[in-house]
Amino acid sequence: MRRGLHGRGALFDTEPPGLAPRLVGLRPFQHGQSPYEHPKDLPFVVFAGARGLGKSTLLAELRAAYQGHTPVALIDCEADEFTGPPARRPREVWSPVSQALVTIAEQLAEPVADAGRIPFPRLAAGLLAVAAGGWNDRDVPRIRQEAERILLLNDTDSWVGTIAGRWVGRVSARLTDALADALTGSLSGTGPVVEPVIEATLEAFSEGVSPTHRRLRKAATWYRDHPNAGGNPKLGLLLLSGHFRAGGDARTHAEGHLVRALLADLDDAYGGSLPRGHRAGRPVVLIDNAQSTPGVGLIGAVLRDRAGGIADRVAFFAGLRGHGHPALRNATRSTLSELARTSGWEPGGTASSRALLVPLSPLSPDDTPRVVEAACRGLAVPSRLPHAAHRLTGGSPLGTALLAESARQNLPRGAVTPGDLLTARLVPRPEDDGPEGEGPQHDGRPAYRELLDRLVPGDRRTELALLAVAHDHESACALAAARLPAGFGAAGVLALEARFAEEGLPTVPGQFVGDPLLRALLLLDLYRREPDHDTWKAAHRTLIHHYTDTPDGPGGPGGPGGPDSSDAPGAPAGREQRVLYRLHHELALGAAESAVTYLRDTFHRVDPREWLAALAFLSSAPYRPGTAPDGRGGPGTDDRAPVALGRVGTGPRPPEGADTALHLRMRRLLYGLWQVTDPLMLPDPVVAERLRSELEQLSRLRPADAEPLRRASRHWPKDALAGRPLRLC
Repeated sequence: MRRGLHGRGALFDTEPPGLAPRLVGLRPFQHGQSPYEHPKDLPFVVFAGARGLGKSTLLAELRAAYQGHTPVALIDCEADEFTGPPARRPREVWSPVSQALVTIAEQLAEPVADAGRIPFPRLAAGLLAVAAGGWNDRDVPRIRQEAERILLLNDTDSWVGTIAGRWVGRVSARLTDALADALTGSLSGTGPVVEPVIEATLEAFSEGVSPTHRRLRKAATWYRDHPNAGGNPKLGLLLLSGHFRAGGDARTHAEGHLVRALLADLDDAYGGSLPRGHRAGRPVVLIDNAQSTPGVGLIGAVLRDRAGGIADRVAFFAGLRGHGHPALRNATRSTLSELARTSGWEPGGTASSRALLVPLSPLSPDDTPRVVEAACRGLAVPSRLPHAAHRLTGGSPLGTALLAESARQNLPRGAVTPGDLLTARLVPRPEDDGPEGEGPQHDGRPAYRELLDRLVPGDRRTELALLAVAHDHESACALAAARLPAGFGAAGVLALEARFAEEGLPTVPGQFVGDPLLRALLLLDLYRREPDHDTWKAAHRTLIHHYTDTPDGPGGPGGPGGPDSSDAPGAPAGREQRVLYRLHHELALGAAESAVTYLRDTFHRVDPREWLAALAFLSSAPYRPGTAPDGRGGPGTDDRAPVALGRVGTGPRPPEGADTALHLRMRRLLYGLWQVTDPLMLPDPVVAERLRSELEQLSRLRPADAEPLRRASRHWPKDALAGRPLRLC
């Protein structure tokens, strides 16, 4: 694989053949053939997941793997060309699906290997009939341009110039003449012209005796099988045009027939008069961002035809944002690793069963170091950086790739930690293009902003950064009411939650933004919004106030050890959980004393598993060195490691009668775990070892139920250093 797609070998491998060669029939980046897993019926493969999991990269790599070896087309359903019709073209004769079919056919037509161009006469005839529904004026240059683009889909020569070939020019002239005659005969000058244009098209396709003209005649008569055409191809094309203009379900049926026309043209190229042996493998169609139109229409049309017994020879691969779609309700679901040797797919009786849905998984802890090391060849990479990068990104391919690129550019400038690399300036490479053909859109900016632009495009980023401080719907609404314009409110919170669900972002108890990388980036963006961090501070203070309505503090009826103490971190917010949320925000502002007291007072009272979960939750509070913990040190000082090692920061004396030794141990433990699990820092191995010792010592204070504490003493230091989530058991 050219692009270092770690963890994606089950798709591209050649020995044994991965999923792509088994479906396409060709080895990636090679001319050699590969045995088909599905010689007749084949699945429509859909890669699913949230932004950043590498769907677009996979599709681009598939195009690179087969371009020049077999016909390949790649479309992005979110591209501008699918948002609306070209200038002066009526909307009733244009749709994203029809535009996609033109774009796909133009790419598939390009000659490959030893085979010539593929013509698309059936599709061209149908598209001309549809376009003619909008030719009711005398804008001859526009009409001729539209007609010539469609007619060029029939070209079998390697036409690469700017002037249409003789046949195309002759036929387009005939069509415009028919149009002019029809308009002249109309009293208003805007009468219907579809019928004469279709007649002229059928006449042009029926002339001549060459193999090319025989192919055109065969394609023209194909429309006689259109529903209700009664064997009359002209009527079939008229019905197609009328259904398209009608919109709604009628247009959906018309679009489905156009999709069928494209696939029939491909089938003719592979199994008709041209011997199939001249074209190895199968053509490949790649549909990115298939959750948007035209993707949904294309997928639905292909699946319905395949379920109806209308087979095709195309290997379809799509990228879908989210985890599913109603059109894929009965799709076979398999992880990419499960597809290494066989897809396990069998078609069922429904259209959606003809799809194979593949949720993409993040990179593994072993893959992330390879990405960082590959990007930073020749540089001295801190030994703990690759694992710290994995902890921050959670294995996001996009996050890992951009962080690795920032390391390549900024390690020589002194950036060391993930936080340094996120805030350092990232200069885009030439291949990191903006919109089609425009090249990079800027000459460098902080890496975290580049990541956010790709993970959270569009509006509401300012609001989302603020709400990333929240834990659930209730606290998000409290923040919105206190810190956002009145027009946002609960409705805005619900809209963001719906967007999370649509885009496949995880739901994590205790966090309004469940994805850890996205949350870390949003919190960093919020912190850096102003030089004095006013919005950051105000957000945490708002939630401290929100959670201070608990009647009793730590140790009271509503506090640690009280009746509601069974609430675990991340569970629905009962009184106990509200206390933990409040302490979490106090800790984010640098006030640790209440959290230390909480841990001390609950240690002997609650189940050790719940106590460890509370410790892990508190230590996940975002830390920013701009606010020194408990007011110690200067601006930007991070003294968590010295406190964890007992070198500084004994803090205020505990109250009379409290266990001073236990209190100090809780302080060291909290600060130590806070340091080694901070996603923006490199974990300190000395602190991790001290963490092991502190937890082991604590286990001796509860001999009757010490096992959870012993397991944590063994696992947590290793988890922190390896960039894995802490094991809570």
